Amino acid sequence: MAPSVRATVLLLLLLAASSSSQAAQAAEDGIRVLSAEKRIDLTGPIVKVFLTLKVQNTATGADASHVLIAFTPAEADHLAIVKATRAEGKRKKKTYIPLPVSPADPATAAPNGARLYSISLPTPLKPTDTTTVEVFYVLTHSLEPFPAEITQSESQLVYYRDSAVLLSPYHVQEQGTYVKTPSSRVESFTRVDPTSRSGPDVKYGAYGNQLPYAYSPIILHYENNHAFAVVEELVRKVEISHWGNVQVTEHYKLKHGGAKHKGVFSRLEYQARQSISGASSFKNLLARLPPRVHSVYYRDEIGNISSSHLRSDSYKSELEIEPRYPLFGGWHCTFTIGYGMPLQDFLFESADGRRFANLTFGCPLLNTVVDNLTIKVVLPEGSKSPQAVVPFETEQHLETSYSYLDVVGRTTVVIKKKNVVGEHNVPFQVYYEFSPIFMLAEPLMLVTAVLLFFAACIVYLHTDLSIAKSQASS
Repeated sequence: MAPSVRATVLLLLLLAASSSSQAAQAAEDGIRVLSAEKRIDLTGPIVKVFLTLKVQNTATGADASHVLIAFTPAEADHLAIVKATRAEGKRKKKTYIPLPVSPADPATAAPNGARLYSISLPTPLKPTDTTTVEVFYVLTHSLEPFPAEITQSESQLVYYRDSAVLLSPYHVQEQGTYVKTPSSRVESFTRVDPTSRSGPDVKYGAYGNQLPYAYSPIILHYENNHAFAVVEELVRKVEISHWGNVQVTEHYKLKHGGAKHKGVFSRLEYQARQSISGASSFKNLLARLPPRVHSVYYRDEIGNISSSHLRSDSYKSELEIEPRYPLFGGWHCTFTIGYGMPLQDFLFESADGRRFANLTFGCPLLNTVVDNLTIKVVLPEGSKSPQAVVPFETEQHLETSYSYLDVVGRTTVVIKKKNVVGEHNVPFQVYYEFSPIFMLAEPLMLVTAVLLFFAACIVYLHTDLSIAKSQASS
């Protein structure tokens, strides 16, 4: 290699190392993690992680207004939701204050493509002070079936990849990682001493004095026969009528996202040995609907499906649905759920005179992942200045829908979001302005149509349309 080329390569390596060192140092300045506990819940098809971080501001004179957490590129791509709280008080008087979480400034570089999120503290952390921050996040599509294909009589095994130590932009003094699987059948797991296992639980650590961005990869191979229900697309249409009803229609494209089924499906074996045959399949799902729903229906492309059960009271409504056939890995089905709701339970008036609908975001099916969710809120004709208030980032736009007897059409608020999980099932509001005079538009149109019809009948009856007889010739 020529001396000039060698010098250029060395210079680039030094610059890269310097920038990574500066990024790590910038993230580490002022904050140190005294203890970290990471609990990974692998008991279902969705990965849930709980972090408890005890942090200290070690800066000599500056207050700390935020705490950074780091994710690998793979985790960031499958991150559905992340929440943080700050614990205050002790024991029975302990309270948890929600903390805002947002992606960190893109200018804050991190080595190996790690992505940073910033947790804003309600009050700045003064030098030498400590606080405890609890973080909860959900990862979807992070369990890899292996083998990728199984027969009807085989159980489903999956891989999960993570790190034995906490990926953090700060120096971590002491930490431990706890993994919980759904059963004691753990085929294999990576050992990073000290490592121990007790039944379905695997413990990594405790580890001490970990440098910023330390990473120790681990792989767990274990049995997971839970229903890997994935809603590839959900379109929910909510039609609001000021005449006393809210009509909801939900169109589902559902698939089994687990290990693909291979071989021939035997319904006889499936019915005779349900505890063994098709252990990873599912034949029913539970939808949690709002209370006091009525006129509930469940149908597919063929027609109504009678294999559903509704349990409803003043507090909740649960609809257990059964597709026409059990779903194995890679199988798909489409269906529609519809129901009505009393208007007075969901429509209110704000202090500024605007009306708003208080609805629930997300998917009513429990333990499912929604790849693409679209919610269409169809407002009454004549509504103006619509505004949707959702507690997380979504894509929104307006369109116009037409129904019976509409003249100018109905304003429709369209809300879209990808990678939706059960933690997104929270209330959201759609505000709009509405003049009561528009409620008379359709009745007046009907009355006018009836009057015009009778007027046309009267004119027709009093009009002689016969051809006059010609005068007889003399």
